[in-house]
Amino acid sequence: MDDLLQDFIAETRETLEALSGEIVAWESQPDDRARLDAIFRFVHTVKGSCGFLDLPRLERLAHAAEDVLAQVRDGARVPDRALVNAVLAVVDRIGEIVEAIDAGVALADSGEELLIAALEEGSEEIVLPAAVAQRAPSRSVRLGVDLLDRMMSGMSEMVLARNELARRLRAGEVDPAVEAALERLSLTVGEMRDTVTRTRMQKIDALFSPLPRMVRDTAAGLGKSVALHIDGSDVELDREMIEVMRDPLVHIIRNAIDHGIEAPAERRAVGKREAGRLAVSARQSGNQIIVEIADDGRGVNVERLIQKLAASGVRSERDLRALPDAAKLELMFHPGLSSKDSVSEVSGRGVGMDVVKASIDQIGGRVELDNIPGKGLRIAIHVPLTLSIISAIIVGAGKQRFAIPRQSIEEIVSERGDAIRIDQLGGTPIATVRERRMPLLDLGHLLELCLNRGQQGPRMLVIVGAGAGSYALAVDEVLDNEELVIKPASPAVMATGIYAGQTLPDSGLPMLLLDCAGMARVGGLDFSRDLNAAFGDPAADVVAPGLPALLFDDLDGVRRAVPLTAVDRVEKVSAAQVQLAAGSHRLAIDGRIVPLAMQGSLDGRERLSVLRLKDEDAEVAYAIHEAIEIVTLPAEIAPARSPGAAMGVALVEGEQIEVLDVLWVFDTHVDRVAAADAPLCLLAGDKDGWLATFVRPLLETAGYRVAAHLEPGEIPAVVLAADAAEPVTPAAPVVRLRRKRQAEPGDDSVYRYDRAGLLFALEARVGARGGC
Repeated sequence: MDDLLQDFIAETRETLEALSGEIVAWESQPDDRARLDAIFRFVHTVKGSCGFLDLPRLERLAHAAEDVLAQVRDGARVPDRALVNAVLAVVDRIGEIVEAIDAGVALADSGEELLIAALEEGSEEIVLPAAVAQRAPSRSVRLGVDLLDRMMSGMSEMVLARNELARRLRAGEVDPAVEAALERLSLTVGEMRDTVTRTRMQKIDALFSPLPRMVRDTAAGLGKSVALHIDGSDVELDREMIEVMRDPLVHIIRNAIDHGIEAPAERRAVGKREAGRLAVSARQSGNQIIVEIADDGRGVNVERLIQKLAASGVRSERDLRALPDAAKLELMFHPGLSSKDSVSEVSGRGVGMDVVKASIDQIGGRVELDNIPGKGLRIAIHVPLTLSIISAIIVGAGKQRFAIPRQSIEEIVSERGDAIRIDQLGGTPIATVRERRMPLLDLGHLLELCLNRGQQGPRMLVIVGAGAGSYALAVDEVLDNEELVIKPASPAVMATGIYAGQTLPDSGLPMLLLDCAGMARVGGLDFSRDLNAAFGDPAADVVAPGLPALLFDDLDGVRRAVPLTAVDRVEKVSAAQVQLAAGSHRLAIDGRIVPLAMQGSLDGRERLSVLRLKDEDAEVAYAIHEAIEIVTLPAEIAPARSPGAAMGVALVEGEQIEVLDVLWVFDTHVDRVAAADAPLCLLAGDKDGWLATFVRPLLETAGYRVAAHLEPGEIPAVVLAADAAEPVTPAAPVVRLRRKRQAEPGDDSVYRYDRAGLLFALEARVGARGGC
């Protein structure tokens, strides 16, 4: 309440300063409707705020002024000098009372009834005092959101600069005096960072304050009585988090009242008090804020959820009943599922809780459910304290380093632990951690890093939460725990769906922040289906309508299917139009050369059919023996064990059909041509032609324009120097190559045979420059 009162005082002061001149100007121009509306809005706002803040004197004055101004707006009164003086006197008195409230002093109410009486028509004109009310020094300043964002951005840059300075000093001999000064600087920067971060923080009361009215109206509309208890309103949370959580909290509260809390007669019948109880609380736990919503209603009817979901045909009832209790409860987050048969203003449309889940997942949070049938439901929402500076665990995969948000990590274990077991299930690795089975993703394989497992020790398993489930992420090593400044990465990096941003740790090397939920999606993990059911349980009996596809016989004699949306047309061509050129098969058709993909041989064929596969401007031809018919693929497709030509196997009319992976076809066969606005990489010091021969194809495949010499007016986005000591003329970021595998201390060059490291260094330089 104190914060709301201070906001009211600050807003009233600002409006009063701008309003005094408006009233005088309105007196000279009584027909100025805009000024009259502005004055009316002020007294109306003051009246409404005073009612909420329990300030009766201010409310009485504002109400009287509002009534008179309403008469003027309706044309019932004309604003003469007496009326204007009376309104000015009331506005001045409002200002005096506001200053007294801010200063914490008493102000006698003598004369206020006379001010109200002076507003009546026909009253004598009052004389305004010439003295100005003493204003207490302001203890707060209102800042714009954009200014706060710029302050946070500047503070983040200061943290990065501190990290860079510390790294450079550690690289050589450090004078003790300089080291002491750096330590003081680090402490000061840390304090300033915390202070600036707190300017973004807002009390969660801003999220809780509308709840009493919402609960009252929702309960009244449903014929129920609900008592709301709120705790922890003074807990602070990042303002962006508060805005993201606003709609999910509304969904949860309304569902608790409609689905959970029973009607008064039903509560009496089971021995409960007529008025239901709803508790909303917030507390801080480490680097997280936990918001809990608990009710003493009937709880979640899991049996009803299973019946509704089975009736929808999404999964079989047998499959649903085989789920663990926690997974059954989480069915309430399934899109389109509602346990209500009738549609009301509150629920029954099958929307709401899935939105809650998606919104919380978006900010790196998670939802916990605790259900007691007949007693009630508790929902705990865990969200990070702030999104700008987070605590992260640094992990290594191959020669690369990545950050994982600490709030997403449940635990870290060694692959060779006594309670750890790694199995293969249908070609999919499964980790069992203390009898808890979960899918296993290898970070190095997921990111396609060059790894040599034979020369490395046991991996570490990072158990991370991603939405409704958890999985084990295998990494080569766990390095450190750091507070990191997180910024968005380049659009190309973010488009992969694997990364949540980028950061610059104390090492000085740019590092990417991993998106745990994104890695799960890219890795093909589906947590809507409990993994324990895959250990021996039969597949679902219900087959939902799926995707239209073209069924065909391939050149190797295998019957396959391809999604129909990717097929532009099917054509017959002559085998003479196909040539093996530049390392791949190509088809000459329509006056163009189109890449040709095939599985099998063209030996002995004079004619063949080709599928013209198109994706916007990209086109690939796929050679087949014969197209058969259009079929509908089932919704569930058994995924392939490894990436390749087949995305999986589908059951079509009792026959197992291999489904062609269109993404693989385009990825492996489309000619990569750098765009005209792609970053230009200048090759410097290529005396023996090694860069042009071996490195240039790699860079062009990665989307760079490559040149050995600059044309007039050209400016490179980055320069690649063949030698660490090679002098470079253009004023552009430089990536230098070295011949030795191991770098000297302070050397930021890249080993000339480290393909992944080279591309990462180029991306970092271009990104730092702004992608020129």
